[in-house]
Parts: sequence; structure tokens; C-alpha cells
Amino acid sequence: MTAIVGLARRGSVFIGGDSAGVSGMNLSVRADSKVFHNGGYLFGFTTSFRMGQLIRYSLTPPAPEGDLDRFMATAFVDALRDCLKSGGWARKEDEQELGGTFLVGVRGRLFAVHDDYQVASAADGYAAVGCGDQAALGALYATGRTGLKPAARIRVALGAAERFSAGVRGPFLCMALRKKGRAELLD
Repeated sequence: MTAIVGLARRGSVFIGGDSAGVSGMNLSVRADSKVFHNGGYLFGFTTSFRMGQLIRYSLTPPAPEGDLDRFMATAFVDALRDCLKSGGWARKEDEQELGGTFLVGVRGRLFAVHDDYQVASAADGYAAVGCGDQAALGALYATGRTGLKPAARIRVALGAAERFSAGVRGPFLCMALRKKGRAELLD
């Protein structure tokens, strides 16, 4: 349960997330963020805090090279799979290896990585994952031509997800990954 929202604009990637930790009918507001910078990448995760901790603290993401779509689907996913396996998170179901779901920004592009390790790049330049994804996507679509800055659009999307999903709670955290891999926390 969560809402992670991202968008790419003019060579920068913006990702925001909520603070909900949900287990069944129990919800806690977590101090450990679902959005973080690791190497030259910006991440925002759903699925499991353990998976997010492994990506944040154990993954050594490879430096992007060549065709970015090909790189993400191969070298990046291979490093991710190794990290999640060695951390005890990856699992097999019906002989298929499964991980988790998250957004990742690199080199001005936004990708969604799903639990079957597929890498998606949205044609609209924005994406959302988690239980609040549909409300967030609607808000991103609706704010597309308003002139709002990316961080404001993300906050509106997270607010919509919180309003319409029981598994989403503030406070919200938004970060940007600028050109040349410089990450910054946004107000």
C-alpha cells in the first residue's frame, strides 16, 4: 500500500511518495522515506520496506551506458536481481522469479520496474505505483497543462491518492534528480 508518483521534465526526474506503512488493517506513519537517491539514480518504492532498504543500502547500481532502455532491462535488472536475492527478498512462484515494484529515475528518464522485473517507460512522461496509483495518475493528467511546477503536480497527485485510498498517508516527500545526477530534496 502506498503512492509513489514520478515525472520527467526537461532533463530532470521528480519522484514523490507518502509515508504509510500498511499491514492488513493496521497503518503506521513511517519516518524512513520511500523516496531516496542511490548513485546516479532516484528511487521511490512500494511493495515492501525491506525491498526498499535493500535497494537503498545494498544495491550498487551500475553506471548507465549505451541505449538506456536496453541497459535498464538488462544490466540494471541483473544488478537488482542479485541484490534482492542476496538480501533474501526475491522469491519464486511457479518457477518465475519475482521482486517488487518501484519507480526509478536516471539520466532524465523515468521508469517503472514491476514485480516480474519488467521495465516500463510511460509515453506520458509520468507514472505512479502503489494502491493510490489511479487517483495519482488522474491528478497528473488533470494538472498537465496548468503550468504547475513538477513538485507541485506531484504533491497534488499524492493528495488525491491520500483522499481516495485508505493505504496512503502524508507527510509526503518529493525529490528531484537533476542533470549530471545531482539529487535534491524539494519543499
